[in-house]
Amino acid sequence: MILAAAEKIALRDGLDGLTFQELGAELEAHPTSLYRHFKDKDELLLELVDGLRARSYGGTLTPTDDWRADLRAISQRVREHYLRYAPFAQQMVMRTTRRPVEFSNVEFTLDAVRRAGVDDDEVALVQRALGNFVRAVASLEAAVHALDPEVRRRDELAWQVEYRQLDPDSYPTIAHYAERLPSLGGPGAFDIGLEMMLDAIEVRAERSRARQRVEQSGDEERSLGE
Repeated sequence: MILAAAEKIALRDGLDGLTFQELGAELEAHPTSLYRHFKDKDELLLELVDGLRARSYGGTLTPTDDWRADLRAISQRVREHYLRYAPFAQQMVMRTTRRPVEFSNVEFTLDAVRRAGVDDDEVALVQRALGNFVRAVASLEAAVHALDPEVRRRDELAWQVEYRQLDPDSYPTIAHYAERLPSLGGPGAFDIGLEMMLDAIEVRAERSRARQRVEQSGDEERSLGE
């Protein structure tokens, strides 16, 4: 009940507008009574964020034998989550909730990167790089979706009209690609960026396997020479 009211306020006013005073008014309760459930506003925010994540993708991901498909699936779910809660996506994206859904997501992605064949020394860094990409681009898309509709319309129209009207002598490369320039809020950049990240993980994994083969071959040669 409290978290449902908190979500309603956050969708209306953003996380900055979520105060115990506002929450008390929404619940028709004295604000101080909320301290029986949450020690402070930050604890309330983290519970809300983790609860929203649970609703979006908690418990729905099961590892398969395809690490690439697994990373693609979790990345798409996270993107959809931030678009679903666009009004405060950028405020959510920076928080570490240290709660069950977050733990499960980190476990899932670390395992997928490890199964890709990345060096153990790099698995955690690669997982973080992928996670940062997904959250950064998804929250940017969400911010575009949360713009005032008229502002967003003008910005998107610029890519369709103003860029195509630029002087080709001054901007020859823009002129060449003008018909194909995507808007900032479109999904295409996320999709191709994600595939580029997955390609990079695959390349690093292959380098790791090649290095291991060389090291193994060297060990065998030394063993035969003894």
